[in-house]
Amino acid sequence: MQIWLAGDKSSSSRASMTPLVLVLFLGLVQLFLASPGQAKHVIESQESLLAARKRSLFDAGVVNDEPVVGILSQELSYMMTQNYGDEGYDSYIAASYVKFVEGAGARVVPIWINQPVEYYEQIMTNLNGVLFPGGATYFNQSNGYAEAGRHIYDIAMRYNENGDYFPLWGTCLGFELLTYLAANGTEHRAHCKSNSQALPLNFKDDFRKSRLFADAPNDVVDILSSEPVTANFHQFCVTEANMTAYGLDEDWRVMSVDRDWNGMEFISTIEHKKYPFYGIQFHPEKNIYEWVSNKNISHTANAIQAAQFFADFFIHETRKNDHRFPTEMTLDQHVIYNYQPTFTGLKRSSFEQCYMFSATHKVLPKKHPARVGKKKPFQHGIFHP
Repeated sequence: MQIWLAGDKSSSSRASMTPLVLVLFLGLVQLFLASPGQAKHVIESQESLLAARKRSLFDAGVVNDEPVVGILSQELSYMMTQNYGDEGYDSYIAASYVKFVEGAGARVVPIWINQPVEYYEQIMTNLNGVLFPGGATYFNQSNGYAEAGRHIYDIAMRYNENGDYFPLWGTCLGFELLTYLAANGTEHRAHCKSNSQALPLNFKDDFRKSRLFADAPNDVVDILSSEPVTANFHQFCVTEANMTAYGLDEDWRVMSVDRDWNGMEFISTIEHKKYPFYGIQFHPEKNIYEWVSNKNISHTANAIQAAQFFADFFIHETRKNDHRFPTEMTLDQHVIYNYQPTFTGLKRSSFEQCYMFSATHKVLPKKHPARVGKKKPFQHGIFHP
């Protein structure tokens, strides 16, 4: 059961808990009046009702028409440090990920790395989902992308275990991070060569049994399966053998695979069997929003249609979560609109634009849910291939 503090949930959210509270109350009355034999039956009945209630939360329809998505920032890559390190920046988010989310109808709040777990606990009470973007950082860096991801992943798991539907989305490195965290921080990836590679998806026979593709339009599936529209930029891969070796195949469903330039097979789409966690190895945001030449990124009408499907699906999932900022003013202090993107394409970046963050310009919430804390200096950052 969730417990809400004043100001951190809407009245409709509290009202939605009424049936559950009533079930518990009636169960206690029955248990008090029952004989020992009947008591066991009452307990089993209440457990079944609670389980059904939990399932109903996961099957809930759209409840939030104003979703807010957190995007995890990253450390600066070597190349970005060379270009922007002297300007005081220590972290970034590629603007294409922000547009990917906004283009499907949600607002974006940047999530900082190098923060205590309490920061992630608090910021996630206001968010409806989190996106782990692609990048070029290492998972073993202290206080970085992977460590922040660990906190977010654990909190999201706890939310979902308690019936609070909270989706996670991982693209490329973010996809790899999801499986890395599921493997308890064990390096499980294989080296591969899939840079500037446009590929169709090789769907598994049962891919329609997944949540991601169950209701995908037939024309989108046809495009994805027959045209080289997925943009791949990765030097690590996750294979089905990797998943089996670390027991991840028990909890994760593989919906499609692909092959790198050397013919090595790798997983291209996955989802958690129990939680609304989704991972894709390719970059749909690049089809729509990145225009760097000689990267083999398809911008055909079909490629855009297929890419938009993934954005729409993820944001539809976030609409099933009813977390909210306590006030619109508090939300305004955290949204990405407080920062201006830099035209990084001018310095030969693979991103046309990036939101570049310096240590002193980040907004951090106070413990009080309706207040925003003073800006504090700390370290952050990263770059994507």
